[in-house]
Order: sequence, then C-alpha cells, then structure tokens
Amino acid sequence: MPDDEGHPDTAEIELGKVLSALADPLRRRVVRELALGPADDARTCSSFALPVGKATVTYHFRTLREAGLIRQVHRGNSRMASLRRADLEQRFPGLLAILTAEDRPKT
Repeated sequence: MPDDEGHPDTAEIELGKVLSALADPLRRRVVRELALGPADDARTCSSFALPVGKATVTYHFRTLREAGLIRQVHRGNSRMASLRRADLEQRFPGLLAILTAEDRPKT
C-alpha cells in the first residue's frame, strides 16, 4: 500500500506502471538525469528545467512518484526528488542501465 505521499512499497512497484511512466520523454529524461548523478542525489523539480508549465511539471513528478521511480520529500517550500535506485535494481535489474544507455552513441 502506498504511503501518505503516494510512494509504493518496493514489492508494489509494477512493471506496467514503470513502463507507462517512462513512455514520456520528459519523465525518462528526469529518471536518466537522476540515474547518471550521484547515488544519493536529491534535486528540486525546477532544477530539471522541463519546457512545460508548473502544473505539467507537478503531473510528471506525481506520475514518477506513484510509479515508484522517484521518492519526493518536502524541504521547506519545495520538494526534493531522488531516484529509488536500490528499489528499482531489486525489482527490475538492469532497467536503469538501459535508460542511461539510451542516448549514448552506438558503436
């Protein structure tokens, strides 16, 4: 059962919801940037500079959170997002490696 913020437990992270969330290129970009950063990196939603309005940013981050891809915590008047790296590797080994390799040149 998801917690009060909408984060599902690790065992409740479903592949269909994860893939649906990752189908959007902006959400994939957020996950990729977090995956390429330090393991304990937490960033504000605005730090991703998504080319959409605030309401749409909120929608994208809620989708990522409810799918189990990110964890969001309140810090003052903003929310910090971090990748649920260990949970994702446990549920879907190799998924983050696939995402980070997506834009690399093919050899």
